[in-house]
Amino acid sequence: MRVPLIAGNWKMNTTVGEAIKLVKEMLPRLDEIDGVEKVLCPPFVSLAALKELIKGSSIKLGAQNLYFEEKGAYTGEISPLMLANLCEFVIIGHSERRQYFGESGELIGKKVLAALKVGLKPILCIGERLEENEAGRTEEVVTEQLRSSLAEVKKLDGLTIAYEPVWAIGTGKAATGGQANETISLIRHFISQLYNRSVAQSLRILYGGSVTASNSSEFIKQPGIDGALVGGASLDAKQFLSIVKQTSEISQTR
Repeated sequence: MRVPLIAGNWKMNTTVGEAIKLVKEMLPRLDEIDGVEKVLCPPFVSLAALKELIKGSSIKLGAQNLYFEEKGAYTGEISPLMLANLCEFVIIGHSERRQYFGESGELIGKKVLAALKVGLKPILCIGERLEENEAGRTEEVVTEQLRSSLAEVKKLDGLTIAYEPVWAIGTGKAATGGQANETISLIRHFISQLYNRSVAQSLRILYGGSVTASNSSEFIKQPGIDGALVGGASLDAKQFLSIVKQTSEISQTR
């Protein structure tokens, strides 16, 4: 039984003070919700403060990125060793990293390996652009992203995949539950070919892309979708709480 996961990607939003205020607003009710893993991914500068704030709760922290080297002359980068004692999860390969910072599948694969080496749990993001989707290349694109990112990864223990169609991120144009489930089924099948069926069946695969409190249940009800990577709605305490609560309720009926 795959435990559902809801992760909030705050992106480049919130000062430390704003992050603390947002978590305080959510903390008591969020901590009470069972049956779903709850992960907050604030900017790096807030990780230490939030770690103290959520201590003793069921809420977990994730970082939004890392570099694959553990130390060295890499000005402005964050190493896996720096994150290992601050958080449990790390987002890797987000489409914004691919688009704005030119991250390749090979680089993303190095980051996945580096995260796993120090015990961090990667949330590996994959997804196609609008023109690729309209050209019928979704399966080709996402499987190639997986192939290049996981080429050197022998075991997927601790890894989660987030399918985020680029055309749906921050646009308000989410995929339908059926569309997302169909692509995630293709992803799971490809993982079974890369590894084996047991690995594929135990792997959590999330949907991300304009997930809100009003549409999240459409995705969570799908048999192949194990939660969501939530962007803008994770900055709204009421919306994020609603998404997590709906996920918990739906998972208990499966």
